[in-house]
Amino acid sequence: MMPVRAAMAREGGGGVDDWLPDAQVLAMLDLEPQGWMLARAVHEGRLIVDFELAYINDAGCRLVGRPRVELVGHRYRQLWPETVHDGTLPFYRSVVETGNPALRTVYYERQSITGHFEFRVGPYRDGIMVRCVDLRQVTVSPQSAGAVRLYDMLDTAFDGFTVLRPVRDASAEIVDFVCEYINQVGAKMTGCSVEDVIGHRLSDVSAHSWDSGLFDRYRTVAETGEPWRQELTYPEISQVWEIKVGRTSGSHVAVSFREITEQVDKQRQLADSVARAEQAAARARSLESVTAALVAASTTAQVYTAIGSVLRPSAGGQSLALLLRQEQSLRLAYHAAYEPEVVARLHDLPIEHPYPAATVAHTGKPRYLTSLAQFHAAQPDPETAVPPGSRQAWAFLPLTVAGEVLGALVVGYRSPRDFDPDTRSTLTALAGLGAQALQRAMLFETSVSIASELQHALLPATLPQTAGLRHATRYLPWTRGAEVGGDWYDIIPISDGVVAVVIGDVAGHNTAAAATMGQVRDALRAYAIAGQRPSVVMNNVNHLIRALRLNTMATCCYLQLDVAEGAVTGVLAGHPPPILRDAHTTGLVRLPTHPALGVTDSVVYRENRFDLPPAATLVLYTDGLVEDRSHPLDRGLEELCAAVHDAPRLDPAEILDHILASDVGPSPRRDDIALLCLTRDPVEH
Repeated sequence: MMPVRAAMAREGGGGVDDWLPDAQVLAMLDLEPQGWMLARAVHEGRLIVDFELAYINDAGCRLVGRPRVELVGHRYRQLWPETVHDGTLPFYRSVVETGNPALRTVYYERQSITGHFEFRVGPYRDGIMVRCVDLRQVTVSPQSAGAVRLYDMLDTAFDGFTVLRPVRDASAEIVDFVCEYINQVGAKMTGCSVEDVIGHRLSDVSAHSWDSGLFDRYRTVAETGEPWRQELTYPEISQVWEIKVGRTSGSHVAVSFREITEQVDKQRQLADSVARAEQAAARARSLESVTAALVAASTTAQVYTAIGSVLRPSAGGQSLALLLRQEQSLRLAYHAAYEPEVVARLHDLPIEHPYPAATVAHTGKPRYLTSLAQFHAAQPDPETAVPPGSRQAWAFLPLTVAGEVLGALVVGYRSPRDFDPDTRSTLTALAGLGAQALQRAMLFETSVSIASELQHALLPATLPQTAGLRHATRYLPWTRGAEVGGDWYDIIPISDGVVAVVIGDVAGHNTAAAATMGQVRDALRAYAIAGQRPSVVMNNVNHLIRALRLNTMATCCYLQLDVAEGAVTGVLAGHPPPILRDAHTTGLVRLPTHPALGVTDSVVYRENRFDLPPAATLVLYTDGLVEDRSHPLDRGLEELCAAVHDAPRLDPAEILDHILASDVGPSPRRDDIALLCLTRDPVEH
């Protein structure tokens, strides 16, 4: 190859040898893999207006893509006219004028030159010496056969990527950044060309970085080395960007960025779906808890308690009122957190009143008021209007069962609110559950009333008085009360001073058990009045039950008492024994226990005798007092004996009250209880 210096002398004209370095220096530059150029300043007066290229090596020619003959001896404005106004000439001029070397990175996509160049420029005589590197040719391993172009990789990346070089002031504080590189994706995302960004200051190409706080983030990363990542939302353009910032060697800042609006939208939609699912699950749990509470409520009072403690929180309201329809008016049956002045107006409200609850009870259609203005508009006459109290939004819900409107449920809210479809659906379901529970409770209370009347009709209205003997009875129906029990007691006069004392329990809690109890009681009365001995009475009653095919059984304690003698003859048919308290002891009367009445034909009931001393107490009872599946009989009998022992001495009523007030038997009870107490008068001295 012809030496560059000789070629330049031949191609570039005279005077070059005197200005250029010596041959050894030029020979070294000829071998450099980077491009090297020497250019003389062109003056007009004292002002440098251009630069004339005096030398360029082979690597430089390859970088600019033109032969040396088209370059040496020509001016910058002629060679690269499209880049004259991008700050290059002033940059070169400042190096000559100040004598300070400088570094510049530029990116060109022009007809005259294309590439991403790094120019290191230093002063040389009255011109400049330039080392030029095309950064796109930088490789991970330049000497390897499989070298990978780093910048080509970045240009094919999915994310935008840029490298920023800090610009410091005299105090070494970072005041700006110069973009030394940006890939094609990044330039496209920012709406600029690569050429418009590389080599330019951040303040020129992205002035909003100061307002958005990104400049401060870049500076912090450059100074501390701590990476930073964040999602930034730009509502004005409806976009979300993910920004990642890290520091490279030399305190350069590498920034990757991408628009993630679509991903964020999908995440938000997924989160909304999850939230809706959670809300649906919460509504389902709420409905389950309300259902459980209302199903457990048997009476209207229990329903009101459940509505106030469980339904109201589930509905999300701060106050609640329940109004029942009675002919042509509404009656306030229950309320929670309502003011006295509101309660007074709702006490008895005509069904034609404009108050929305009356309209709902009349039409059976729910109504929702979202503001105080809507509430006042519904009742235009302030003289007759129901006051709002502390509420500013309302849900008026019909209490409907099988097409019948029982009344209205009013849920009040302290603040204005909207009622979306899910909320309305939930409120409607809650009102439906409340209406069903309320109707069940009303029917139950009606049944309880009927059952109570029937039960008392089957028991003796009064028991006969016998000289020398006092008695008292108690009957406690089971708390479920709508079922008629089979417990009974009786005192039957047999002859002068002799009475039969009976307590029994027919299996079952229904009208059949009550009817059987009436038959057994009447049979016992008939056989007793006929003067039959206790064992004969019990055998005859057993045969009668079997003969009539009543398909039931009954436990019974039958005693025949001679009051004057204090002699007692008794038979137990599957029934717990009576308790006897005398002057010395309290305990169970030891009577043999036979099978219950109605169980078998083969049983033969036998009687036994014991004494009832003067001033003694005898207590008869049914098993509901002392046992159930969770309360053993032995434990209940021990508790009952203790209560009888501690009870008052002579008054049978006080003794029974003491027993019932003591901790005797199961709690809560699950069966009816019948009690009969006898006290024999003390001997008069």
